[in-house]
Amino acid sequence: MNAWTRRAITLPVLALVTSSWLLLLPLTLAVAAIADLVRGGPWPLLRCAAYLTLYLVCEVVGVVAAFGLWLVSGTWMGASRTTFLRRNVALQTWWANLLYRGAERLFALRTEVENDAVLSPGPIIVFIRHVSQADTLIPVVYITRRHGIALRFVLKRELLWDPCLDIVGHRLPNAFVQRGSGESAREIAAVQRLMDDLGPHDGVLIYPEGTRFTPAKRLRVLEKVAVQADPSIVERARRLANVLPPHPGGPLGLLERNREADVIFCAHTGLEAAGSPSALVAGRLVGSTVRVRFWRVSRADIPDGSAARIAWLYEQWQRLDDWIAEGNPLSG
Repeated sequence: MNAWTRRAITLPVLALVTSSWLLLLPLTLAVAAIADLVRGGPWPLLRCAAYLTLYLVCEVVGVVAAFGLWLVSGTWMGASRTTFLRRNVALQTWWANLLYRGAERLFALRTEVENDAVLSPGPIIVFIRHVSQADTLIPVVYITRRHGIALRFVLKRELLWDPCLDIVGHRLPNAFVQRGSGESAREIAAVQRLMDDLGPHDGVLIYPEGTRFTPAKRLRVLEKVAVQADPSIVERARRLANVLPPHPGGPLGLLERNREADVIFCAHTGLEAAGSPSALVAGRLVGSTVRVRFWRVSRADIPDGSAARIAWLYEQWQRLDDWIAEGNPLSG
């Protein structure tokens, strides 16, 4: 499906859902509050309803703002593409920061960030853990907004059904890949193109796990690794308790095209409950502490050759897993 056909569906649906939700919001909040009173606990349904309201409003405002940017600073008006891209990065950053700070307030979250001084300067490649859609906001808030590193994302193609992400995400140099497409060479080539023309204020971000971690997914992935991988890699994969074994295709593709970027690893914990609707409505996210830790590996310290790089990636992923285990045992 092309972009315009998809948007012909998603934009009217967004308008209809948002207007209907806002119309029914007083009744929805009242019902949620009564249900929370009956069940007791930290008002999880009321918090979820408030956050959904924030999300829908941010989506609508983001789409309108994206249209406004195209009107006043699109290349069709004679503006430079650099200016247009910079303003879209600013819009993306505002959108992500508002959603994340809103989640902090509504769910009483506290965020602790360690070692983020290593993020500058670019160019950088970021390998990050994935447990929920909420953790997609962390890089924009703590890398782009705080350190001015504009990130190019490797994202699953299904996210294009989010209209704001679809519009702004297509303007920026991102790669929307189709998992299980059978066209792995084509998908990896699209990922590798993100490495072109990286400057000191640029970075590329990828989720090596390929999907959100859950204990059930971990078991399924281990079954596949046991069939496909070298025995030494199988043993490494089995030792990972809180993360999924990394898919090597995308990360190796980036490292193969890399000329001067260092690699940043981003470990985080505290957002596990945000990946499960049942956990959210049960209130397990409320009052959580989100811990984020970065570390940097110099380009010169990354080994050559696919086998050596896979082993190196597993070593770093084990380090990430060990850090999670110190304060957050296996969950999901």
